Amino acid sequence: MESRHYIRFLFFFVGIATLLAITWNNLPYAPPDATEDFDCTTYSSWCTSKNRFQSKPLKEPAKSTSHHHDHASDTPHHPLDPLTVKEINRVRTILTSHELFKNSFPYAFHSITLQEPKKSLVLNWNKGDSLLPRKASVVARVQNISYVLAVDLTTEEVTVHETDSSSGYPAMTIEDMTSSTWAPLADEEFNRTILERGVDLKDLACLPISLGWYGEKEENRRLIKVQCYSMKDTANFYMRPIEGLTILLDMDTKEVLEITDKGKNIPIPKAVNTDYRYSHLVKWANWEFHLKPDPRAGAIVSQARVRDPDSGEIRNVMYKGFTSELFVPYMDPTDAWYFKTYMDAGEYGFGLQAMPLDPLNDCPRNAHYMDGVFPAADGTPYVRSNMICIFESYAGDIGWRHAESPITGMGIKEVRPKVTLVVRMAASVANYDYIVDWEFQTDGLIRIKASTAYENMNQISNQAENLFGTLLSENVIGVIHDHFITFYLDMDIDGSDNSFVKVNIKRQETSPGESPRRSYLKADRNVAKTEKDAQIKLKLYDPAEFHVINPTKKTRVGNPVGYKVVPGGTAASLLDREDPPQKRGAFTNNQIWVTPYNESEQWAGGLFVYQSKGEDTLAVWSDRDRSIENKDIVLWYTLGFHHIPCQEDFPIMPTVSSSFDLKPVNFFESNPILRIPPNVEKDLPVCKAAASA
Repeated sequence: MESRHYIRFLFFFVGIATLLAITWNNLPYAPPDATEDFDCTTYSSWCTSKNRFQSKPLKEPAKSTSHHHDHASDTPHHPLDPLTVKEINRVRTILTSHELFKNSFPYAFHSITLQEPKKSLVLNWNKGDSLLPRKASVVARVQNISYVLAVDLTTEEVTVHETDSSSGYPAMTIEDMTSSTWAPLADEEFNRTILERGVDLKDLACLPISLGWYGEKEENRRLIKVQCYSMKDTANFYMRPIEGLTILLDMDTKEVLEITDKGKNIPIPKAVNTDYRYSHLVKWANWEFHLKPDPRAGAIVSQARVRDPDSGEIRNVMYKGFTSELFVPYMDPTDAWYFKTYMDAGEYGFGLQAMPLDPLNDCPRNAHYMDGVFPAADGTPYVRSNMICIFESYAGDIGWRHAESPITGMGIKEVRPKVTLVVRMAASVANYDYIVDWEFQTDGLIRIKASTAYENMNQISNQAENLFGTLLSENVIGVIHDHFITFYLDMDIDGSDNSFVKVNIKRQETSPGESPRRSYLKADRNVAKTEKDAQIKLKLYDPAEFHVINPTKKTRVGNPVGYKVVPGGTAASLLDREDPPQKRGAFTNNQIWVTPYNESEQWAGGLFVYQSKGEDTLAVWSDRDRSIENKDIVLWYTLGFHHIPCQEDFPIMPTVSSSFDLKPVNFFESNPILRIPPNVEKDLPVCKAAASA
């Protein structure tokens, strides 16, 4: 399927005078009181009844009318709160006066984010304590050299960290991508080619496409490929690609290095029937966690803790979780397509592509919203409004139920509803829309769900052997491709020293004369000693459970407390391990990895992903085979989708979703929601049937 990848509203060309429509600040926002913790619930009995989980009632949710929040006065209240507008401006002032920048041009800030304090300091910090020292982590390029810097906001000290010799560049800035789509218009040959295709320049829309790494000829300069579309008679320009036309561009000089035009005989599809038209600490029910927007990861959930209904103790579950990388390889090896093997977080910035959520459509009426504050390439902060929504969901699901059989004569029927808190963000990476939900359930389960919806098409000549997908409409095919979404999960089950246990389910044969049965199943528990013990490829006929336990803390009957990962979305990469895209995406070679905690190992594709060769990935780190038993460990899980397009996907496909769970296993002494009272009529909205049409 045709790619890709950039925020849809960034690129709309009106002739050579391109209209670049970027709206940062004018969308709805109604933040919670910034001086208080964010307590969220809507079904009143869930948080106000004395025999339920104790929390405050809900503040009024955001309305769907526009209300702009002035972030200039924002103040951090928690050690993990993201940098404020004021702090980003301070970083920019400090750095522009630093000797590395003040006499250097060009330079660009690719990211300015909070340098999180040491994990031990955050774990020991309590509300009311003095805020830990605030520092910024900065990735910058100065005169075409990449730097990683730390800026102390108190002392103004700047530390320049040496970068290693690994290949790769930082994620593109917004300015990199937008300027790259303008640059070809300055080239006479490009303009002539467009006109020869019968496309008016005023109808032109172009997108920047990361190209991976395929050999030495692509080294020592930041390159990007640009492909274009016709917007004539449709806003859905992805349906009208100018097939076979690819521009190779130097991203720094904006020089057109090469124009490949091999599709002059491929017609542009017609446009018919293709259009379409603030606190960071969350407390809800028995859960509390810190939440912040991030330009690369999107949403970061930190210090997730759950209240034990028996002891009343707030217990640690996960120190930090986020989307680490998204790998999307396409399966068309032709010249215009082979390089389309995207890394959406490390190349484009998953958070930078986040769209303002649409009240009542993206999120329900009871949702609260959170803005993101990110830096432009010159360090100036801007606001991404309504980037994250938080809402309580009751969909009629059942938490638990039991009824006695009528033959017992006991008229017992007990049912409890399942209510979930959802944290949602949506990123539009060109023609893709990704929705990532973190769902917190009252029984202690965390569900991480990823959904995709997209509209991307290739064109086809009349040669059947060139069909690398499914014919969807006249002259249009959908190219086969994969989606892999890798999550970083720093589990802290009742503390940081944890172990990973693989519980193999094995068939056992009975002894002669032992039983009328010939076989049964047995659970065989094996503690992973090193990283290679925890590299897991899921197999249907070799089933297992995968537990993260705290071996030093036991239940009253002697089981170690823990959580287990319940797999879902288990598609595996079938590419050759030596294929250049798979070398870069080697973190998809297994569905589960476990590594010792290391502050520098958070991005599965490496710190600098753009044009990297794959020397700094999760697979490389894990092959060191470090000890992971009774250590501070990180669990990595990859959701996978194979997508063979079908006609129902045209021109915009319905959303496809998959999820995996982090589920308590011997964490509680018994069912933690056993004593929750049932709903009564006053607890829920009342729906009345409408008159028949």
